[in-house]
Amino acid sequence: MNQPIILDLRGLSFRYQNGRLALQEIRCAVCRGDRLAVVGPSGAGKSTLLMHCNGLLPSPPAIRDEEAHVFFNGQAVTKSRLREIRQQVGFLFQDPDDQLFCPTVRDDVAFGPLNLGLDHAEVLDRVERGLSAVGLADCSTRNPSELSTGERKRVCLAGVLACQPAVLVLDEPTSNLDPRARRQLLSILRDFSGTLIVATHDLDFAIDLCDRVVVLDEGKVQADGLTERILSDPLIMDRHGLEVPWRLRKPRSGS
Repeated sequence: MNQPIILDLRGLSFRYQNGRLALQEIRCAVCRGDRLAVVGPSGAGKSTLLMHCNGLLPSPPAIRDEEAHVFFNGQAVTKSRLREIRQQVGFLFQDPDDQLFCPTVRDDVAFGPLNLGLDHAEVLDRVERGLSAVGLADCSTRNPSELSTGERKRVCLAGVLACQPAVLVLDEPTSNLDPRARRQLLSILRDFSGTLIVATHDLDFAIDLCDRVVVLDEGKVQADGLTERILSDPLIMDRHGLEVPWRLRKPRSGS
């Protein structure tokens, strides 16, 4: 049975102030429970695309429904709905230092729930559960600057999870992570029961986590389909500056 569409991009284009056209007529529907990887070469528009998912771009966002090209649960992502939509669409930046600014881990994780207007007891409960989910329950009083890159990313993820979003959007979540931190992050994300949208250069991570892939290049959707089918297609991959992961490569005949 098909799940309802939770995030719908309808002819989305975006041009930066310097004149660069970053996205061109993007059409992509994400259903509830989907696990979608967005892949492509550097400069393809992946981060730009992700930042439209909860209204981080454009600036200013559309004011009227008829101006919108991004829809969440059937409602246009417009300026008047940003607060409501950002409660449901959590965003994890590539660089954790873009997301951490409080003196302690606990304060950073609590920031989102506090801004939702939750009472003190509920905030504390969500902070505890968020840190436990990412394996950092014993770090609540530490300064985030004392932690490793992988640990800081997990603090950011705890803060997003504490808001209990329906959709989790992650920009290059495995960048600068060592193998152990990468495995820890993968395990955490596998346990997330909502919808996932992940922009990544780590194609093995996409295979392990996502059942669907969109290939983005020159600001356009170039391919969209099942992860292993898309990532194992040498023509698609080579055409868009990617390489078929070793685990999906077919053995040469006679070898």
